[in-house]
Amino acid sequence: MSQQKIISLVPSLTELLIDLGLEESLAGRTRFCIHPKEKVQEIPIIGGTKNPRVEEIIDAGADLIIANKEENREEDIRELEQHTEVILTDISSIEEALFAIYEIGKKCGVLEKAEKLIADIQTELELIPDESPMSAAYLIWRSPWMTAGGDTYIHSVMEHWKLQNVFSDQNRYPKITLDQIHAKRPELVLLSSEPFPFKEKHIQEIAAVCKTANIMLINGEWFSWYGSRMLPSFKKLNAFRRAIS
Repeated sequence: MSQQKIISLVPSLTELLIDLGLEESLAGRTRFCIHPKEKVQEIPIIGGTKNPRVEEIIDAGADLIIANKEENREEDIRELEQHTEVILTDISSIEEALFAIYEIGKKCGVLEKAEKLIADIQTELELIPDESPMSAAYLIWRSPWMTAGGDTYIHSVMEHWKLQNVFSDQNRYPKITLDQIHAKRPELVLLSSEPFPFKEKHIQEIAAVCKTANIMLINGEWFSWYGSRMLPSFKKLNAFRRAIS
């Protein structure tokens, strides 16, 4: 039986596939698939998440394409579905992320490894420190300022670690102003390292308006990468939550 040929259009799920032992099956990845660095370098790049080279992917003759409703464009997925099987993940919560691991593991014949990973992640989820809730805003972009709404995976991670999202009443990734953040009076303003690379200078810019908030740079992968990176990320979040309380 020939080896299954898989193309991944989702950075965090490329890492998951490799960690599930499917490195040799990966026939393509996006340029944003950067983990694990030493292994992805050998996998051909087929474009980006929003602009994959569709014809090249079709010509590669993949047996399975891994995609995501938020990361990838609907028109690209529709075209690819005409030629091969696509697992289109839709992840807006920790629970949905765990189900995606199960679904991919089952489809790719590595269910036992997937279930072990899920169990390890669930164990880490149960180790959340018993700290009081804190109100928080999580920023992902500047010019315009953008945050994470209440129907996102980021929000789900925040809520689990008792970081109460002050923009939970909004959807997806709304544009906001610093005055709107100030009006919400969050105890924390978290500046993500991705997709916008916030730096120390941005802390001062926000502090000039949000004078009472504790403003911090944060590793965006802890909050936005699902798949196998959930395990190390959740360990970091447990330690982070203890440190800020």
